Amino acid sequence: MNRPLRHIALFCGILTLALLLRANWVQFAQNDKLSNHEKNRRVQIEAFSHPRGDIIVGGKSITGSKKTSGTDFAYKRTFKEGPMYAPVTGYFSQAQGSTFLEGVHNGILSGNDDRLFIKRTLDMLTGKKQQGGDVITTIDPKAQKAAYEGLVKLDAKGAVVALDPRTGKVLALASTPSYDPSVFAGISQEEGRTFTRLSKSADKPLSNRALREIYPPGSTFKILTAAAALEHGVVTDIDEPTGARTPYKLPLSSTRIGNDVPDANCDDVSMKTGMQWSCNNVFLDIALKLGKDKMRETAEQFGFNEQQFIPVRAVASSYPEELDKPQTALTGMGQGSLTSTPLQMAMVTAGLANDGKVMKPYLVEELRGPDLTTVEKAEPHELNQAVSEDTAKKVQEMMENTVEKGTANKARIDGVTVGGKTGTAQHGADVNDERPYAWFVSYAKNSDGESPVAVAVFVDPSHMNIPRSEIAGGKLGAPIAKAVMESVLER
Repeated sequence: MNRPLRHIALFCGILTLALLLRANWVQFAQNDKLSNHEKNRRVQIEAFSHPRGDIIVGGKSITGSKKTSGTDFAYKRTFKEGPMYAPVTGYFSQAQGSTFLEGVHNGILSGNDDRLFIKRTLDMLTGKKQQGGDVITTIDPKAQKAAYEGLVKLDAKGAVVALDPRTGKVLALASTPSYDPSVFAGISQEEGRTFTRLSKSADKPLSNRALREIYPPGSTFKILTAAAALEHGVVTDIDEPTGARTPYKLPLSSTRIGNDVPDANCDDVSMKTGMQWSCNNVFLDIALKLGKDKMRETAEQFGFNEQQFIPVRAVASSYPEELDKPQTALTGMGQGSLTSTPLQMAMVTAGLANDGKVMKPYLVEELRGPDLTTVEKAEPHELNQAVSEDTAKKVQEMMENTVEKGTANKARIDGVTVGGKTGTAQHGADVNDERPYAWFVSYAKNSDGESPVAVAVFVDPSHMNIPRSEIAGGKLGAPIAKAVMESVLER
């Protein structure tokens, strides 16, 4: 063989070897990645080839599967009371993918979870169609309805989170405006246009405001400031005058901050009275005395500065590290660069109601196989003993006084001990132009002194047709919180 032919043969051999190596690499090393790739048409066809398991609330399924025709996809997802439960279920769409519980527990719902391997293998051998398992949620249907309908009646952008302080169970998770996941569950052009319209809407109906949006918490944060003051010894007697004058002059600044009530209600009053009337001067002064590090330390004990997975991801609420004295003081009243999700403020409230113990919030009670066997069972898990029991009891005393004699009186429930705190949060580049956010947090106690429910309500009244003077947590949020608490107590 002459030299040119030898070179050609060697080159062809190298190409053949490279082809074989690439084929083996794709077949074995990249098998899982490619077989499960979202753009793999065969994977998509298989995912919609059989009925999907269901998401369960209060013993009833809130999802289903519907037979379709005229497409490679045999089934598509359906949702019952879709807008009310969308922040819980998320969507499962032939064209748009999946979110929230539909995405997190796709393996169980589709039947492809490794823990269902034996059942899946037996079904294959016996010729049965693959079946999905069920996701049993912790949601209380009456609490969810009270939360969602309360926001809808206000015609508000907003969110409600209700927790069981003793366990961390999520009892309600509502966000408005919402959407019906059924309307774009298929692959038609009309459903595609619907999804595009929802995703581009200025009202952001696809956003989960309870878990994925952060806002200044306003005066609801004063319950955490109070807890930090007691825990670190800055305040030892909640009935003793604090020495904080009103209007309060911020350090290193000429800015003076007043209150929404007469000066006589807030000038040099105790922390208990300061909570009762939501006196800014009291909590600005406390935060300044504590300093940013002690304030942040207490905030982090309640869950700030960490993402939460319930198992759906909730973004981190933020108590920043780099704050000067004026900024530190502002955090005492829930303003400045401080931000929180509604879930986080529900965790703070629940932790204080549970004598200082913060339980990890969770949304799923049980994962169940197609044969109704338990695949996974949730167990309550303590996140932190955020503050001592003594500190928590004193904050409870102040919050309960605020409901009985102060600004949170609209949350009163006859014959029930309720603690609460109002909040109005300024925001935007010019706080005088932007309509403030309204917040309300509360808990209710059983006759045995335990608290089965804590609630955080957030309302963004930016497009509500009400005067600015009517925007207050006690007016907008308290009635919703009360309805949610009553629904849980009735159960």
